[in-house]
Amino acid sequence: MPTLKTSELRKLPTEELRVKYAELYAELSRLKAAAARGAAKKDVGKIRPLRKNVARVLTMLNESKQEEKKDE
Repeated sequence: MPTLKTSELRKLPTEELRVKYAELYAELSRLKAAAARGAAKKDVGKIRPLRKNVARVLTMLNESKQEEKKDE
C-alpha cells in the first residue's frame, strides 16, 4: 500500500474521505486479525504504513470538521 499524500487528501471531498477511511480501516482490521492468528507473516510489514494512512485520513476529516465549525 503506497502512502497517501496529504496534498492529495486535501483535494478530496469529505464524503470521499469517509469512504477511504472505511476501506483503510477494514483492511487494517483484516491484517491485524491475520497477524494475530499467525497466518500472514508476509503482510505484517503492511500494518504500520496502513495505520499511518488511517491517521492521515482522520486528520483531514478532523481539519475539515474544524473548518466547518469555524465558518459558522
